[in-house]
Amino acid sequence: MSIDPPAKSHPETAADLWARFRRATPARIGLARAGDAVRTEALLDFQLAHAQARDAIHTGVDFAALAERMGRPTLHVHSAAPDRATYIRRPDLGRRLGAPSRPLLEANRADPPWDVAFIVADGLSSAAVEDHAAPLLQAVLPQAAGWRIAPIVLAEQARVALSDEIGALLNTRLAVMLIGERPGLSVRNSLGIYITFDPRPGRADSERNCISNIHADGLSYETAAEKLLWLMAESRRLQATGFFLKEAAGHAPPARLQEE
Repeated sequence: MSIDPPAKSHPETAADLWARFRRATPARIGLARAGDAVRTEALLDFQLAHAQARDAIHTGVDFAALAERMGRPTLHVHSAAPDRATYIRRPDLGRRLGAPSRPLLEANRADPPWDVAFIVADGLSSAAVEDHAAPLLQAVLPQAAGWRIAPIVLAEQARVALSDEIGALLNTRLAVMLIGERPGLSVRNSLGIYITFDPRPGRADSERNCISNIHADGLSYETAAEKLLWLMAESRRLQATGFFLKEAAGHAPPARLQEE
């Protein structure tokens, strides 16, 4: 009596199965193989993504063009890192303001304080700032009509903590930094937002709130704007950010800033 060998799964069936999962994630899953290695197209795709991530880190932002897109007065400042290579090697310098930028901020200091200062920083992804900063602010600013808003600060070679010194020099109650997040092999242009109440040098990361993953396959501008506006309103009510402020936008009616 002959026994038929077990039927082999058809290659197209397996490919179709993985295709379903790939539609739900940008992660590299179910990659086809050629012997012990991935197939050439998968390898080339990986190498392209790696090159794009490196470019996002090393390429500078065109701040002059970005200022024109803001549609509002802007101030261009620089951290203590003199160039991109130093910025990447010395994160501490990206957290401190360069001395030539201090007079510009002091000249725009407000008394009574500004309600909020929006800071657009290059961070670790120029692509994120170029792609998302202006349209996100365009979604936020019309809904913050009741707030006294400082000139938008464009911060070059900046880390998150630079918002503390900028906010202190401008004399603002709230600092909101839009910054390029560290790129990965799936997303090279993800934008993050950091919110700090009463910004001043020495603030800890636990005293900030963060909204991350703003990009085409992540948070939309509308959702990110809703979360930010909610956090801004709550930070003003509680006089705090960070671990004192638990984000619940979307679970309660968002506060209308202009009515406060």
